[in-house]
Amino acid sequence: MNKAYRFIKARDNVMRGIFLFCAVFSVMALGCICVFLFAEGLPFIGKVGPANFFGTTWHLDSAAYGILSMIVASLYVTALSTAIGVTAGLFTAISLYKFCPPKAVPPIRQMINLLAGIPSVIFGLFGLIIIVPFLRDVISPNGMGYGILAASLVLSVMILPTIVSVSLDALNAVPKNYFEGAIALGATKEQSVFKVMLPAAKSGVLAAVVLSIGRAIGETMAVIMVIGNSPVMPTSLFQSVRTMTANIALGATELSGDAATALVATGVVLFFFTLLLNLSISLLRGGGGRERKGA
Repeated sequence: MNKAYRFIKARDNVMRGIFLFCAVFSVMALGCICVFLFAEGLPFIGKVGPANFFGTTWHLDSAAYGILSMIVASLYVTALSTAIGVTAGLFTAISLYKFCPPKAVPPIRQMINLLAGIPSVIFGLFGLIIIVPFLRDVISPNGMGYGILAASLVLSVMILPTIVSVSLDALNAVPKNYFEGAIALGATKEQSVFKVMLPAAKSGVLAAVVLSIGRAIGETMAVIMVIGNSPVMPTSLFQSVRTMTANIALGATELSGDAATALVATGVVLFFFTLLLNLSISLLRGGGGRERKGA
């Protein structure tokens, strides 16, 4: 009996040590990344000046490191892809929640989840071969298929699994008596879902939106393949532009000196975007917890 107790205690101590090591390693990894970004990026921004770094011209030969056009392109692509993906994903989640035969829900959800396992380069290849020619030949007014719309369509498909999965889990977490009570009061099935269940699950749905924004703004390979990669200010959905992540990936293995440091400084800007997204998730979770306590 004592041997069994000592064995269990030793095993618990080992597992506790492993968990502690993983936690410390995660914090150290984040700290190293932050130190690297800030130690390299912030002095460079101070060196070239904020006016130059946040300017509209990216021309390495003339030491012009303006990334404003890439920030705007990133925001446009993220906003449009999120709008398309959230609309499609939310309605898909609602359909799976109450308007789809119960036996069909698991296979459909599994197929949607499979999208998350497809490499981003495959999405980019699909966009390059299918979406870009279609936009160029059928929709584009200037004969250009590359651009913000092509990248947004590809990203909207890539973020679907996140939106559908998180939104559906949020809807399933709402007590069933909300729906039953609404039906008992004379509401239709559609009214019960859209006016009762969906508002009750809003914190989870908003979390899905924030997570999808994080995926969209951080995607690189698929965007590089369909956006054109010209460092100019966006003026049209059908125009070759470049995002911040694409700029970093395109120059990471070729540039050196100040040009390479400018890419690190671009990473600092992306880090602040990610920080804002994480803070948004924390606030949403806190708000959802207070709502549940109040209920």
